[in-house]
Amino acid sequence: MRTTISVDDRLLEMAKAEAAARGLTLGDLIARALQEHLLRPVPTGEVVELPVFTGTVMSGIESMSNEELLALDMGPDENGLFH
Repeated sequence: MRTTISVDDRLLEMAKAEAAARGLTLGDLIARALQEHLLRPVPTGEVVELPVFTGTVMSGIESMSNEELLALDMGPDENGLFH
């Protein structure tokens, strides 16, 4: 089916380059991207129950409160990894 859509010039150039790199036509790339997007589950906003563990902490492991954990710099390292 043929249709006409308006697409930002920069986005269109990126899509053309990606299609060429993958050996696809622009139409095939757009169709695949649209299908992938439409088949992705929509978040429901459902609250997921997480388990809560109680008891003692193993020897040698420091127990910390949520506030103490949030105060730590837990950002990614130079490689984008979290520790």
